[in-house]
Amino acid sequence: MSDQVKIADPGPLGLAGFGITTCILSLINAKVASPEGLGVVLGLALIYGGGCQLLAGIWEFRKGNTFGATAFSSYGAFWIAFWLILHFAPKAPLGWFLLFFGLLTFYLWFGTFYLNQALFWVFLTLWIAFVLLALNGFGVMSSQAGGWVGLLCGLLALYTSAATLINTTAGHTVLPVGKPFRQPTQA
Repeated sequence: MSDQVKIADPGPLGLAGFGITTCILSLINAKVASPEGLGVVLGLALIYGGGCQLLAGIWEFRKGNTFGATAFSSYGAFWIAFWLILHFAPKAPLGWFLLFFGLLTFYLWFGTFYLNQALFWVFLTLWIAFVLLALNGFGVMSSQAGGWVGLLCGLLALYTSAATLINTTAGHTVLPVGKPFRQPTQA
């Protein structure tokens, strides 16, 4: 009898939490939705984008997935920190906060070269969105470009979540995610 408990893949949950929260905030940043909708983002940031992603990250640690654990835990913490900042210091400049999460995203993006193409595009668009939003945080440009790229990123995350969930449930590929650009080497 094995003492290993099998757990489900937490990836679809983490990607869904990230995707929906990112889409709603991005609609505001892109000036499609009113800034008065920020309360919805804050609720999502604390519970779904923050809490569910943090849980997904912890489950990824349990599964031995260093990439997933680092990404989901980091972005879960991002959303919780975002909630705290906007709740307690709504006028705080976010440029450095966004820039350093852009740096994290940049090196995580390199990790996606060895995963699948859907994740590659999620992390590439997220990196670009962070850079654009950091520039907005420094007062260099408006948030619109970052909002539109963030919306694309969130939609890609939702697709990747759906593909992983549906493919796993079906037992075969229904929605493709693309092969990795590079094959991992065995150490």
